[in-house]
Amino acid sequence: MSFFGSSSESYVGVDIGTSSIKVVELKKRQNKVALVTYGFSDRLISNYGDANKLDIKYVTSTLENILRKSNISSKNIIASLPTFTVFSSIINLGGNLSDKDLSLSINWEAKKVIPLPLEDIVLDWQRIDENNLVKEQGKTEANPAEAAAPDAMAFGQAPKKPQVNRILLIGAPKNLIKSYAYTFKSMKLNLVSLETEIFGLIRSLVGSDKAPLMIIQIGANSTNLFIVDKGVPMLNRTIDVGGLAITKSISKNLNITLEKAEQFKYDLAGNSSDGQLPKPITEALAPIINEAKYILGAFASKENRDIERVILTGGSSLLYGLPGYFANVLEKNVVVGDPWFRVAYPVELKPVLEQIGPRMAVAIGLAMREFDKK
Repeated sequence: MSFFGSSSESYVGVDIGTSSIKVVELKKRQNKVALVTYGFSDRLISNYGDANKLDIKYVTSTLENILRKSNISSKNIIASLPTFTVFSSIINLGGNLSDKDLSLSINWEAKKVIPLPLEDIVLDWQRIDENNLVKEQGKTEANPAEAAAPDAMAFGQAPKKPQVNRILLIGAPKNLIKSYAYTFKSMKLNLVSLETEIFGLIRSLVGSDKAPLMIIQIGANSTNLFIVDKGVPMLNRTIDVGGLAITKSISKNLNITLEKAEQFKYDLAGNSSDGQLPKPITEALAPIINEAKYILGAFASKENRDIERVILTGGSSLLYGLPGYFANVLEKNVVVGDPWFRVAYPVELKPVLEQIGPRMAVAIGLAMREFDKK
């Protein structure tokens, strides 16, 4: 079903994760971005543990099924590269550099922070001024997926370059980008852009808020933690602990099946109060808490200031009592993010959209990309 009808101005955000595929189609309706339709599949994306490979046949079949059932009509696709497949770092370059020297310096610094040969990487960068605002972007070489995705791995529109030396560096495996390009081309879809998950999350959860904050994206198999300052991702970490770890902890402690433990997870959390959660859940969450404390401390030490709030997202963020627990242990204001806050939709859909929102946050932000540029 299409809620507001589609048009040539609509775009589809496609979030291909390790445990599901999520799609959201948005269009511009007067001065507001509006929901056209959405869809998702909870089937496991097989063989996706290798950062350089995508199971093209499997993903194509699953994605075609989602697009058909959700009545997606737009051919314009913005897709995400999973955080664990992408290398990112803030680097500092001194002095005023010519374009040639800047490119050489970026490549030199990239060799220090990216653990793969640069010839196997598509390397993108963006300048950040003294206020951490993105001012210019560039590539160190032509994009191998350019024929299928001329704006692939792009950060946004770029004004004239300022005299700054902070660079946000992002690299992704060429083979993975080629796999994405081939997948969408084979489906006769227009891959407008590829970008990392964090930019979609910033767009859907943060908007124009420039205050420093943390985003904790709790998925099924992993958790991504980001520090965002003035709309720029400054620090990020990924750990292999997610909602499934909580389910397994409950299963082990209560000696029950994973299926029963999954239901118990929400029943147990539903009985929590005052930010307290049962021990099996807090034990599973401990690595996430420790990682959050670590990067909060790293940011405070480096920047000499603290973040103002924490935004939870991802399917497992809906666990009842989770915001209160994180608020207690991190001593921060913690909320579950609302990725629909900039999107118009039929009011009767609000209960459903609130439930699925944290899972769809990346796809929503991806679909917003072209509208934010205009």
